[in-house]
Amino acid sequence: MALPQLSRSLTGLLVETSSIIHQRTFSVSAVAAAIQKMTRVRVVDNSSLGNTPYHRAPRVIHVYTKNGVGKVGDRVLLAIKGQKKKALIVGHKMPGERMTPRFDSNNVVLIEDNGNPTGTRIKVPLPTHLRKMEGDYSKVLAIASSFV
Repeated sequence: MALPQLSRSLTGLLVETSSIIHQRTFSVSAVAAAIQKMTRVRVVDNSSLGNTPYHRAPRVIHVYTKNGVGKVGDRVLLAIKGQKKKALIVGHKMPGERMTPRFDSNNVVLIEDNGNPTGTRIKVPLPTHLRKMEGDYSKVLAIASSFV
């Protein structure tokens, strides 16, 4: 008789403590990164490799920066249609510094190893601060249709 009553009181105590524990938990996730490994991206130029449909979205497999986080103007290595191609980040979803645009998707432009763009036209507006950044983006900027 005392044993079932003791087990009921113990289960009630466990339920109370578990609800207290659940109330006090909070998220301790890392700082959100702009573009890092395994990020899905959207190719925004008119290259044949980036525009023909495929069952997998292009993914970043390497970011050429010291900390592994890519921002606008950084180069990345993509896995696209079973091939490895280099690309230039021209827009990302994460809010950046003040007065820089935030895009609806993570946009990249495919480039060759020497820095020339693979396509002949860029379909989306590029951020204007890409003009002022260091690096040889003149050919990418030349094929852009508009700037934001």
